[in-house]
Amino acid sequence: MRESLRGLTVRGRCFLAAGGSAVVCSFALGQSTLLRVGVLLLALPLLTAYAVAQGRYRLSLTRTVTPSVVSAGQAAEVALTLRNDGRMPSGALRVEEQLPYALGSRPRFVLERIEHGWRRRVTYPVRAEVRGRYDLGPMSVRVGDPFGLVELTRTFRTTTQLVVTPRTVALPSVPLEAAQSGSGDHRPRAFAGGSAEDVTVRDYRRGDDLRRVHWRSSARVGALMVRREEQPWQSRATVFLDNRAGAHRGHGLASSLETAVVAAASVAAHLSRRGYAVRLVTASGEEPASAWHSRDADVAAGQLLEALAMVRPEPTVSLEAGWLGEHGSGGVTVAVLGSVTGTDLPVLRRMVHHSGLALAMALDVDAWGPTQLGTGGSTGLLLQQGWRAATVLPDTRIDQAWQALGSRGPRGRGRDHATS
Repeated sequence: MRESLRGLTVRGRCFLAAGGSAVVCSFALGQSTLLRVGVLLLALPLLTAYAVAQGRYRLSLTRTVTPSVVSAGQAAEVALTLRNDGRMPSGALRVEEQLPYALGSRPRFVLERIEHGWRRRVTYPVRAEVRGRYDLGPMSVRVGDPFGLVELTRTFRTTTQLVVTPRTVALPSVPLEAAQSGSGDHRPRAFAGGSAEDVTVRDYRRGDDLRRVHWRSSARVGALMVRREEQPWQSRATVFLDNRAGAHRGHGLASSLETAVVAAASVAAHLSRRGYAVRLVTASGEEPASAWHSRDADVAAGQLLEALAMVRPEPTVSLEAGWLGEHGSGGVTVAVLGSVTGTDLPVLRRMVHHSGLALAMALDVDAWGPTQLGTGGSTGLLLQQGWRAATVLPDTRIDQAWQALGSRGPRGRGRDHATS
């Protein structure tokens, strides 16, 4: 009841004031008719508040986002489906959706009087220029009585996530070395040694002949495994993103870190869609969402972009090499680097040693600083360590930097014509 009284509208408060004034005047003037009018004016908002307090509005909400993952700058549509599951009708509904500031202003809707079984669907667009994961909601509903005397606010607790991935740039096909790690095509290979029982099985798929089930491997892993005569060879690529806070300059979308994220996203999507098994590594280590195993190219690219959507500056001071381990040998390594110091050189040398081909986009982060004067970046140091390196400035196009990496080779290394 207290909540209902606090929810009295301007009209309801005017009714109370008019009723109180009429009652006082009736006693002063000795008019019994005016007293009855005053009692009626007082009783109406009070009875309405009591009815609203006793009533149970059972509103249900279903929120869907299409698509749930978008690229920065692209729009998504949010659909809200409201339904009245209670028996009590209500007046107009004022619906307001809570949104993060980056998605724009809060959408508001006014819905007419609803009855039992009432159902309504409303939509609104959202668009974000900044990558990240956003929570849509909760939604608040202001419920009014049919007379417009009382309004109560109901808030739904549920939220829905929208993932905004970084923008990507279409990259051209460039010659890559490391033919021994594959050209990106799936090719069958024979096994020179080892136990065939251990390496020539794969997961069971619907439609496989049950006579090909390898029961020993199935018992070991707890899932059906089938024999196969050959195993596809898939090229491997590691995309390393230097997201150390101290290695970048600028703030927001105009920072060097955002340029580095766009470059890493473009390279990861480019290689993944050309048959490479790509994993993502940041200054904090290998991202759990990425792995070096065969899977659908579009799905793999999508998971890599979603991981990049959540990349934040790391307080790490120097580069770490713990992620290399036994899984860091062979394949192509593409590093997107910020400011590099002498303490990072041992790690950079290890990365070259563990790679069939080491490519680097070196951001001249001083060009993002207050003076906006570049100093050449770390390209010279990287070339000395055996990297193919290209300098990236604020006005450098990512596809041109990638093209430059394909047109040059490191000292003392030959080049083949494997194409990404």
